[in-house]
Amino acid sequence: MRGRGRVAGRYAAALATILLLASCGPLVPPSSELGPPRPTPAPPRNALIAGVRAGPSLSSYGLASTKASAALAAFQQSCPQLLRRQDASGLTRPEDWQEACTAAASWSGGDAARFFETYFETVRIGDGSSFVTGYYEPEIAGQRTQAPGFDVPVYGVPSDLIRATPAEAPPDARTGREPLGRHDANGEFVPYYSRAEIEAGAIANTAPVIAWVADPIELFFIEIQGSGRLRAPDGSVIQLGYAGQSGRAYTAIGAAMKQRGLIGEGTAYPTSMQGIIQYLRDHPADARAIMDLNESYVFFQVLPGDSPVGSLGVPVRPQTSVAADPAFVPLGAPVVISTDRQDVNGIWVAQDVGGAIKGANRFDSFWGAGDQARQVAGGMSARGQAVVLVPKGTLARLQAR
Repeated sequence: MRGRGRVAGRYAAALATILLLASCGPLVPPSSELGPPRPTPAPPRNALIAGVRAGPSLSSYGLASTKASAALAAFQQSCPQLLRRQDASGLTRPEDWQEACTAAASWSGGDAARFFETYFETVRIGDGSSFVTGYYEPEIAGQRTQAPGFDVPVYGVPSDLIRATPAEAPPDARTGREPLGRHDANGEFVPYYSRAEIEAGAIANTAPVIAWVADPIELFFIEIQGSGRLRAPDGSVIQLGYAGQSGRAYTAIGAAMKQRGLIGEGTAYPTSMQGIIQYLRDHPADARAIMDLNESYVFFQVLPGDSPVGSLGVPVRPQTSVAADPAFVPLGAPVVISTDRQDVNGIWVAQDVGGAIKGANRFDSFWGAGDQARQVAGGMSARGQAVVLVPKGTLARLQAR
């Protein structure tokens, strides 16, 4: 809102990366036993490099009418951005969306599935193999002023957080942008403060405190989600949205905890968000050090309205919006997901991004707020196939190039 809102800029975030325990593979022998290291091929940087080919006909999916109607409403909100944004995936141009957006604006009632079948074709990116996780909008106790029981600060963007100039640091190989950091006392560009340093007060004089919460563990998970709600004792609600990130590397604490034997098989704590939280609560002396393994820190802003705003600048909607990697999916485009989890299958709209949502066919599905959303998102791990919906004629144009 991630964010990313995660949900703007979705840190995204994402919840599932905390749970992405597949990265905890078998240990490898010492490098001396492996011989000289082999160069690692650079991952594809956008959809065109990954490979694009025609997908199945949209009618073959049998889109559910309710889900298609929700996706059409979300697509209508996405259109103003689609018509002016440059598509980092290389798949489309702003003018490609004009016909579909014009039709969407006047499409009333009727068969929403027919709208998508009329104006879109499907394309597979790479081999189309997808991995889908879930995120939700947490609601925790918090208020605007510090008071007994509300003494954990929620920071806005610090004034000394900057992006390096080309002369100060080389751009990131994947994003092409210079890194975030700060200038030290000598005026040299250095990485921004780590999570542990921020919690020790490093930004107390440079970052605004926009709210105060009761529970640092719950705030940590709002960071992972990229947005959330604070509910005050008087019942009022503050909508938190993603405002920025420190630039430090993200570390999935769930993977680290599993490696250490703290959660998972043989322990009292399952490899889920709920298991991670329960371990942290049961071991308060260790909780802070475990959370500090994730040096990345998210900064927030107070948002108007009752829904989190995604990185596309429009509200994200439960069971309709997904976070995606804009290098592989045009932000605002519909996608169709078909996996081993029935509840995530169908048509969605890519309206958010996430720090952990990287690569072709990697999606993070948004489930809303509340306990049920938390339960579904926390356990979401689906694998299957995905296609991106692009305006008809896009594939022929790309092939002609």
